[in-house]
Amino acid sequence: MELRLAQANDVNKIHEIIIQGRNFLKKCGVNQWQNGYPNKEDIIKDIEKQTGYILYDAGKIAAYACIDFDGEPAYDNLKGTWLDQNEYAVIHRMVVDDSYKGQGLAKQFFEQIETFVYARGILSIRVDTDNDNNIMKHLIEKSGYVYCGTIWFDNSVKIAYQKQLVLDKRQC
Repeated sequence: MELRLAQANDVNKIHEIIIQGRNFLKKCGVNQWQNGYPNKEDIIKDIEKQTGYILYDAGKIAAYACIDFDGEPAYDNLKGTWLDQNEYAVIHRMVVDDSYKGQGLAKQFFEQIETFVYARGILSIRVDTDNDNNIMKHLIEKSGYVYCGTIWFDNSVKIAYQKQLVLDKRQC
């Protein structure tokens, strides 16, 4: 599996995976993404800003996420406390292709993102999800992220998490 920047020719497949994710959430009774967000325009903006990343597996897009190093304005109004106020990366729009569900790929995707962020010298990642998205909350918490509070984003309250990446002392 390879983490790489999404390209313009990936938009349709990424959008297809997002629709799969939207349908999965609806089937699970989760309201997140049911208002048309994210859409193709969001993916195109991610690609133009070079924040759209895919997990590529043997010629196939297995997963997608926006990894943004420019922060998230909604996080400035956290009702709670962040673990620190240092520079951070934010993960948005994370989704896994249906054909990979149940294989632990989402956790692996988080690990690859963490390695990528760490390699850029950033030691903190923030992510949010809807309160009723228990699947994502479980994955986030299982991946070592800590609940920090709530934010208002995409016209609803989101549960916000942060993970501090540990310096590898062997490199010191």
